[in-house]
Amino acid sequence: MSTPIVSAMTQRWVLALGAIASLMAALDTLVVATALGTIREDLGASVQTLEWTVNGYNLSFAVLLMTAAVVGDRFGRRRMFAVGLAIFVAASAACAMSTSVVMLISARVVQGVGAALIMTLALALVSAAFPPQRRGMAIGVLEGITGLAVACGPLVGGAVAEGLSWQWIFWLNVPIGLIAIPLVLKRIPETFGPDTTADVAGLVLLTGGAFGVVWGLVRGNIAGWSSVEILVALVGGVALIIAFAVWEARRPEPMIPIRLFVSRGFAAGNTATFLLFAGLFGSVFFYAQFLQIVFDYGPLGAGLRLLPWTLTLFFCAPIAGMLADRIGERPLMAGGLAMQAGGMFWIARIAEPGMSYGSMVIPLIVSGVGVSMAIPSAQTAVVGAVEHAVLGKAAGANSMMRELGGVFGIAVVVAVFTGAGGYGSAAEFVDGFGPAIAVGAALALLGAAVALAMPGRRAAVASVESPEVAESRPSRL
Repeated sequence: MSTPIVSAMTQRWVLALGAIASLMAALDTLVVATALGTIREDLGASVQTLEWTVNGYNLSFAVLLMTAAVVGDRFGRRRMFAVGLAIFVAASAACAMSTSVVMLISARVVQGVGAALIMTLALALVSAAFPPQRRGMAIGVLEGITGLAVACGPLVGGAVAEGLSWQWIFWLNVPIGLIAIPLVLKRIPETFGPDTTADVAGLVLLTGGAFGVVWGLVRGNIAGWSSVEILVALVGGVALIIAFAVWEARRPEPMIPIRLFVSRGFAAGNTATFLLFAGLFGSVFFYAQFLQIVFDYGPLGAGLRLLPWTLTLFFCAPIAGMLADRIGERPLMAGGLAMQAGGMFWIARIAEPGMSYGSMVIPLIVSGVGVSMAIPSAQTAVVGAVEHAVLGKAAGANSMMRELGGVFGIAVVVAVFTGAGGYGSAAEFVDGFGPAIAVGAALALLGAAVALAMPGRRAAVASVESPEVAESRPSRL
């Protein structure tokens, strides 16, 4: 199936609306992190209960990403993107009006459902609207804004909680979403995937498997990694995912064609994305706390001092996307992940109670530039490795790997931190912070090694052409 021709004006609308919606959804991933103290006081909740104001959102978000791709392919990506915005807006209002922590967590779970539709279908719509030679630039803009939103979540949450109230963290989504929904329906062309029937058994197996894995990762540090609950969740989740792969391999029209994983671009791009976001979410989770506990900054002050890191995502990712269109994704992915790892190792090495903030600035910039290079390159590699007809499925799989990587990264660094340090004093916090960030850096470094398995630019282009055209081209790695 050939890529449909879309006018330049329509492309701009698709990119702008996709970026705005993705920014809202990504921002709410960690936006409550620095407002938990205020929420705890207002709602009279325990710290353990409040943890689910973050985990509830991420759980439904990660579990439903592939389901979002399937319903978008079948019922229309634009239509389901608008539905996702509507769900997200309604759930945001419910979050703001919550009078108990149970109401807040429930609304956050529903918010994650809307976010899954938004994030998956935004990437699919942008990928479908732009031709391959300009797709990297477009995805660079989209993912630069998304990455910036994830990294700035604690800053925005702290600023709003200090300046207004924690409810406004969620109220801000409502007018933006209400303006965006009619524009989406009017300005974005409708696209569908090739499937006309729903694979109910596949959806059940994949959703159940993802739920088991995410539940185990989220609950592991609380319930204990050797507990029956966690072992059953993780082993059961992996078993269901294996059963899903076997089921899909036998279907004439699979939800996720297993043949996609034979492509080096698709397989390596998704694996690198997993490791990239494991390192990114782990660092986001602890950097703001480090600045507050060790330097005694408030939530807003800590967020402002992370700007050398977070602003690189906004400025560098679009440039990296354009470079990927010219030189291919492999050097940008491998180099970017190596820089991410280097900056994180640097911070882990110099972290101590008496250090100056100035000593963190350069490694923050190095790590931020690396992340900015790797995010659009990895995702361009994934969608560029498949034919147009399965863009939605590829985008859904990539979004799921991103969220699973983030959950995995937080679980791993928290486990390392808990084993080596604690919150009793700045020195005790640093004792756990250094090893935790070093482990996050190791995950990013492993991602750089995986990125080296990516095909070269010409080989990647040939992989999405028709077999006849591909065979006529010499493959150059």
